[in-house]
This record gives sequence, C-alpha cells and structure tokens, in this order.
Amino acid sequence: MPRTLDALDMIQFCWRCVGKPIHQSYHPYFQHYHLRFEVEEGREDFRTDINRIFRRNGLAYELKEDGSIERLVPPVLREALASAYFHTRDSELNRMLETARSKIGDPGEEIRREALEKLWDAWERLKTLGTGSDKKSQAIALLDATAGASSPILREALEREARELSWIGNHMQIRHSEKGKEQVAKGEHIDYLFHRLFSLIQVILRLNKEI
Repeated sequence: MPRTLDALDMIQFCWRCVGKPIHQSYHPYFQHYHLRFEVEEGREDFRTDINRIFRRNGLAYELKEDGSIERLVPPVLREALASAYFHTRDSELNRMLETARSKIGDPGEEIRREALEKLWDAWERLKTLGTGSDKKSQAIALLDATAGASSPILREALEREARELSWIGNHMQIRHSEKGKEQVAKGEHIDYLFHRLFSLIQVILRLNKEI
C-alpha cells in the first residue's frame, strides 16, 4: 500500500492535469468527436468526486478549490481555529499564531508538529506582553485580567493550567529536543495539546484588549 502522503500527492497531481472533455464537431470519416477540455469544470468535478470518496471512507481530508489538500481537524478544534482573529499589537505574536493555525491542518504529521512548536513559541512570547518588570509578573498580570477580581477560583485554575502547559512544553519534544525529552507520539496527541494551549491563548487575548 502507498503511504497516505504519496496518495494525496497523486490526487493533487491529477487535479493539476485534469480537464472536462467537451464534444466539438463530429468527424464522420473517422467517426469521432473533436474535443476541447474545460480545466475549471474538470477540476471541480474531480474535486467533488474525491471529496465524496474521502467522506465515504471516513478519511479526514478535503481537496480544496485551489488544489491543496487540507486535513479536517477535530470539530471542536476546527470551530476554534475558524473563529480565531489575531490582531494584537505585537506583529511577531500574530505571525506565530497564524503560522501555527495554518500548519495544524496540514496532512503531514511533521508539519503539524511544527504547528505545535510554533504555538508554544507564541505562548512564551505572549507571557511577556503583560504589564510588569519581568516575565513572571507580566504573566501574572495577564491571568489576573483574564479571570477578573470576582473569579478567584477560575484565576487559580488558569494559573494551574498555564504552569502545566509551560511544563509540558519544557519537558517534551515541543520546544526542546535534548536527549531524554519525551516525543509527542501520536497525531491525536498533537491535536489534544494544540487545542488545550490554543484555548488558553484565545481566552487571554479576548480578555486583554491592551495586548
């Protein structure tokens, strides 16, 4: 059996080359039609057929209008990615977040690992954008503003989540690749970790308008 990425590459190659045959004039001597090929119609018909095959076989991919193939992320993460809007005052943070969002939908697992790495880089940068004289006080200010003064239990939960996510980033092969660091083993683990941190970043950005 071919590798999944090889099969997807073949589908993209066919999309680039396909055209819908249209009958022109009939050649009575050789008994055949002259043909012309409509590229756009052919590509759309091909895309419809391929996506139907994906759906019937439970394959989480979609052939897009531009010929690229996108992995369909889990529905709850898909909704979060679609509704995200990165327009902070820090252009580098915006770039990191947009790169992470675009790569997490890639069919290749290695590219999705890059998405996870970029999201953790964005998290470390975000922690320095709060008010304060050092990274610790800046991160505390962000969590304070996110929870609000009337939600001390939520504030405590946010801090535990922030600490744990930072610990995961430092002890697994996400931000660091030293010998002994545990690798994120499965694609499902990538989705889980990405969604967990992405959700925290999103709520911080939405409730800290000064960033």
